[in-house]
Amino acid sequence: MTRTTAATSASLRAAARARSRRRTILLHSFLLLAITLMLYPLVWLVVSSLRPNELIFSDPTLLPSGLTLDNYIQGWSAHAVSFAVYFGNSAFVTVAAILGNLLACSLAAYAFARLRFKLKTMWMAILLGTIMLPEHVTIVPQYVLFSELGWLNTFLPLVAPKFFAADAFFVFLIVQFIRTLPRELNEAAEIDGCGQFAIYRRIVLPLIVPALATTAIFTFIWTWNDFSRPLVFLTDARLYTVPMALRLFVDAQAGTNWGALFAMSVLSLIPVFLFFIFGQRFLIRGIATTGLK
Repeated sequence: MTRTTAATSASLRAAARARSRRRTILLHSFLLLAITLMLYPLVWLVVSSLRPNELIFSDPTLLPSGLTLDNYIQGWSAHAVSFAVYFGNSAFVTVAAILGNLLACSLAAYAFARLRFKLKTMWMAILLGTIMLPEHVTIVPQYVLFSELGWLNTFLPLVAPKFFAADAFFVFLIVQFIRTLPRELNEAAEIDGCGQFAIYRRIVLPLIVPALATTAIFTFIWTWNDFSRPLVFLTDARLYTVPMALRLFVDAQAGTNWGALFAMSVLSLIPVFLFFIFGQRFLIRGIATTGLK
């Protein structure tokens, strides 16, 4: 009887292991298929950027046939302004936007998380309410305001709002992170004679690096890829950012230079990938710990 029970138990364990292996194989197969579907457009973009225009759409496979670097050479100098100028414009706007968000949003978040002032709850509710406003609702009033200030066709409409904590999402993100810090740190610093700005600079800032890194990464991606705001506020081609410069390759009358477009698109993706890869650990840590007590 004992032998029969042991054999039955062993058979059940073997069946369970077999079912577990089948589930693992099916799961990994599904994940592999999903990864292939997601990466195919990106790989096709890279391969197409190395093909002559006549082969881009005639050969949808990923086989390396007729590869050439002419698209990169032509795309870099296809317009009256070198593409290096567009990269420089995007880099300037993006770096300025990151600095503005890190400074203004962290200061605003510290005020909401640690300071006491009248109607704080109401102002916080208004701040969160702005997150739900579509950009298209505010773009016309902003255009009128910047037009009155004489800021049109400059980088100021793209950069200046960042220094006034205009991105409420990042303020909320940092507020939630600061609330996870013990209040005893503030109380101890106040006993030692620190003012609020000294507490913010010496104690809070070093402890919210993951939240600041998350803010920097998202600001970089959103600003670098932004097309609508530069389209509205910039008219001089010398001030165009990379997304607007890519749009110049599309011409309904003269025809689209797809090879050059794909080549410059690949180059424009490289900074985003590098920035995300180097900041990934801070991004995961910032998101994982935000809102936890």
